[in-house]
Parts: sequence; C-alpha cells; structure tokens
Amino acid sequence: MEILSMTGYGSAKGTVEGLNISAELKSVNNRYLDVSVRLPRGFLFAEEAIKAAVQQHISRGKVDVFLTVDSSQAADTVVRVNEPLLRAYLDALDSIATEHGLLHNDVTALSVARFPDVLSVEKAEADQDALRAGLVALMDEALAEYDRMRLREGLKLREDVESRLVTIEALVTEVETHAPETVEVYHNRLRQKLESVLEGKDVDEARVITECAVFADRVAVDEETVRLRSHIAQMRQMLAAGSPFGRKADFLIQEFNREANTIGSKCQNADIAKVVVDLKSEIEKIREQIQNIE
Repeated sequence: MEILSMTGYGSAKGTVEGLNISAELKSVNNRYLDVSVRLPRGFLFAEEAIKAAVQQHISRGKVDVFLTVDSSQAADTVVRVNEPLLRAYLDALDSIATEHGLLHNDVTALSVARFPDVLSVEKAEADQDALRAGLVALMDEALAEYDRMRLREGLKLREDVESRLVTIEALVTEVETHAPETVEVYHNRLRQKLESVLEGKDVDEARVITECAVFADRVAVDEETVRLRSHIAQMRQMLAAGSPFGRKADFLIQEFNREANTIGSKCQNADIAKVVVDLKSEIEKIREQIQNIE
C-alpha cells in the first residue's frame, strides 16, 4: 500500500456546458479534514458535490478548492419566437390583404420580427445537473494530479521513517547491552563502600546480594525495551498498510516517547543517558514526519 503526504497541489482545465473552467486544489497539514470550496456566485449549487468528491480522496488535511469560470465564449442568451402570436399576426395580414385587395408577398421575416413581442431575448437557463456532473469530473482530474504529487512526497516520508526506525532499533539494543553493566557497577561500589566502613571485617554477602537485587529491580528497563520493539513493529505494519494512518501514528509515537522517558528516568549509567538522548531525538524526527502523513 502507498503512503500519501497531506501536502499537495493539483489542477485541471476543461470546457463544461460551453464554459471554460479551471479547477485547483492545495492542502496543508491538519489533524482533521477541513475542506473549503470557493465557487463563483452562480455555481454555489455544485458546492456539496465538489466537496463530496474531495472527501472521497482525502481523509485529513486542510484543503482549499478554487474554481474559476470564463463565460466569455458561452452563449448566455437565447432568442425565442412567440409562435402563437406570430401566427395571429400572419392570419391578420392575410385577412387584410383578402378584404382590401392587397398583395400577399410584401411580408418579410424582418418586417414580421419588428411586430411587438414576436421575438424575446432571455437569459439562457443553465442545466445544473449537467454542470454539476461536469464540474465533479473536472475536479476528479485535478485530484488525480494532486494524488500523484502526494504519492511522491509520501514515498520520501516512508523512506525517512523506516530509516529512523532502524536507528531506534539499534539504540534499543545499546540500552539492553548497557543495562546489566549498571547493576554490576552498583555491586562493585556497594562492596567497596562496605569494606571501607567495616575496615577489613567480613562483608555480609547476602546483604550485598539483596541490595543489588532491589537496585536491579528499580533500574530494570527490560519492559520498556520490549514495548519499544513492539511499537517499532507496529509502526512498520502501519507503513506497510499505507494511508490513511497518520492519526493512529500520532498516538503510537506518544507511546515511543513514554518508554524513552521512563528509561531516561531509571538509568544510572552515563552511556545509557547518552543513548536515551539520541533515542528521543530520533523519535521526535519521526513525530515531525508523521505530521505530514495522511
């Protein structure tokens, strides 16, 4: 499955019902889906249909849609003939000619058109259903270009997150390597301190072992490292499943941070402290990238 970025741009141009129309959309990061459609006043009837088309493609992000219409080439007026009235005029002319012995062939189309109300000029009524369908089809073209751009950006995001997961995995291994050393150092220091206090007397080895066991339990980070490895596996599953998953990843990265913070608070080892700093840095970089994923 593919990863899609929340940022993108797409456009399309076409002729719909004699109108030259341009459709554009752009998006930026947002926690939820927020679609804003801007249409000329006479096309507001198509707003909901266009918004629905966008919502079928996008699950989150702040999306702005713009449609511009050039109607300069459109036949926006229509001339209508009042056929019943024209027939009545012609019948009247025939009657006049017959009764008064006048010629019948002196009537022309131009002369008849000048009679009152024979011709009327009206604003052409738009076929809203056809216009709506054409606008949605044009929007689909713009969305296709938009998705291609988001797909390219999404590929870069996937590669970056996957690379950082590998780094985090290596850092977790370092924590697991150094953790036992912390207990060993504590054991040696405790023995040295007791020997110094007792001034050569025998050290109660059982007491030393008990104290070390209590300390080891207090500083143990096994559960945290196991959970971190589980989170890494879960994040990889999300990347494999593809968009949309950004919102779920937001919650998961909080769990990454929680485990790293716990390790940092427990560690009594300078080497582990340094690893935790690097670990939190990589987690933060993943968090920043996830903000861009749909």
